Amino acid sequence: MNSLRNSVKLIGHLGADPEVKKLESGKVVAKFSVATSEVYKNKKGDKVTETQWHQIIAWGNTAEYVEKYLRKGTHIALDGKLTHNSYQDKDGIKRYSTQVVANEFVLLTKSDLPF
Repeated sequence: MNSLRNSVKLIGHLGADPEVKKLESGKVVAKFSVATSEVYKNKKGDKVTETQWHQIIAWGNTAEYVEKYLRKGTHIALDGKLTHNSYQDKDGIKRYSTQVVANEFVLLTKSDLPF
């Protein structure tokens, strides 16, 4: 049951190519956004699509796979955990951000494969 305590599962498309960096410590980090969409009918019966954007971060081997296989538009399923951070912006205002730390991902369409 511990794996259910902080678990996020998303299926969506990348909004842009991932940003991958190698840190001074030697660790690799990848950052990218994933759009998920929900389609429903409103009270008038009109079809409505609502899109949510999620900020994703991956570390180590997962980040290396992100760099190798993921591009803008890639359709993926991912598993991770939710994290919250706070920081002060250039004006000294405290800001908050929420990210999903990806543990693993799966490509969902064969056309996304590089081979």
